[in-house]
Amino acid sequence: MRILAINDISCTGKCSLTVALPVLSACGATVDILPTALLSTHTGGFTGYTFLPLDGEMEKIFEHWSTLPLSYDVVYSGYLGSRAQIEFVKKVKDRFLKADGKFVVDPVLGDNFTFYKGFDEAFAAGMRSLCAEADYILPNETESFLLTGERDFSKALEKLSEICPHPIITGASAPDGYFLYYEDGGEKRMPLEKVEGSFHGAGDVFASAFAGCIANGLPLKEALSLTAEFCYRAILRTEKEVPDKKYGMNYERELYLLTDAFKGR
Repeated sequence: MRILAINDISCTGKCSLTVALPVLSACGATVDILPTALLSTHTGGFTGYTFLPLDGEMEKIFEHWSTLPLSYDVVYSGYLGSRAQIEFVKKVKDRFLKADGKFVVDPVLGDNFTFYKGFDEAFAAGMRSLCAEADYILPNETESFLLTGERDFSKALEKLSEICPHPIITGASAPDGYFLYYEDGGEKRMPLEKVEGSFHGAGDVFASAFAGCIANGLPLKEALSLTAEFCYRAILRTEKEVPDKKYGMNYERELYLLTDAFKGR
């Protein structure tokens, strides 16, 4: 089982590829990476960080890979730094994803109902076109709004289902937390115990674990259930053990949940 993770490298802060590599490996996958940018830290809570887009290097990697017998069971796409990178990811998916493989997109756009720095409506339109090629998309509540214009999550999910067959809205606001997902022609909800606070990297931990579950052939409901349990335990550990949450989640000691689930596969 081989997975390609397309995301940035944030050297400090435990997110993006530095999360994807250990989490997907714990799921039993061989993981290759395609970095989209290099940052000294992630952008949530740090100031003065460095940022180097890797568009040119991505093209060189693609050309070299095209000479190799590479193919992937899952391609998982996260942070993309430009509209050109969105189009490039489509080319990578078309070239290297197996015919029966799965394409998982985390459409990174924003939080708190606003775009991240450097993103705008034109970028969101490009991301919608990438989501249209995906088997699963994992927008947070802000991204579901930025992709559809709907603040009502049920309406947003319905619109997203017209773009992608299996949209999942993570962290929908409610007195009790839940995931919204679309399956068998309708809306489904999965309860999730909420932990107050902001946990940097939680979305990347969730998306990576979910991609690993899909790569192992779990049905959608089972994949979400295992992913949610893993993330919830990691958040509880982080709440107790990490004073400064911008340095990322303590998910490592919960990886046994994934290794045990896929042992012997």
